[in-house]
Amino acid sequence: MRKFLKGFKYAWSGIIHCVKNERNMRIHMVAALYVLIFARFFAFSRADYGVLLLTIGGVWSAETVNTSVELLCNKVSKKKDPFIRAAKDTAAGAVLIFAVFAVMLALFLFGDIDGWIKLYYFYITHPVNLAALILLAPVSLIFITKGPSKIAGFIKRTIGKITGKN
Repeated sequence: MRKFLKGFKYAWSGIIHCVKNERNMRIHMVAALYVLIFARFFAFSRADYGVLLLTIGGVWSAETVNTSVELLCNKVSKKKDPFIRAAKDTAAGAVLIFAVFAVMLALFLFGDIDGWIKLYYFYITHPVNLAALILLAPVSLIFITKGPSKIAGFIKRTIGKITGKN
């Protein structure tokens, strides 16, 4: 049982490494967050939500596998090698394929104009929620560009500049 639980620890460690070090993983995470926030305004069936969640999980999984291939290739050889380049490009291509199909799925599922109208009227009539959504945009950009480990320092420096306390 102990070995089984250690497997989860190692898996989480890998996921955390990917989130901390891979900007594209953070982009996929932010995109998924917005997709899930907006999804509630559309008349999705349970199956639609299932496909949406499987797609999100698939893109995240592809990105973690891509990261592991890149790390392993970088460890094997720092020299330019056509086989290592092909392995890294192929792994990146797998993520691209999944992401392109995820976008096509999103266009299909979110193509209902009634959902966009519901979304619009919700945020127009709930200014606090609109403000939260607007504030989420710069936070998302900071998360993507700086990463979770650098956010705290960035926030402290920004607050220091605003308040004049460095």
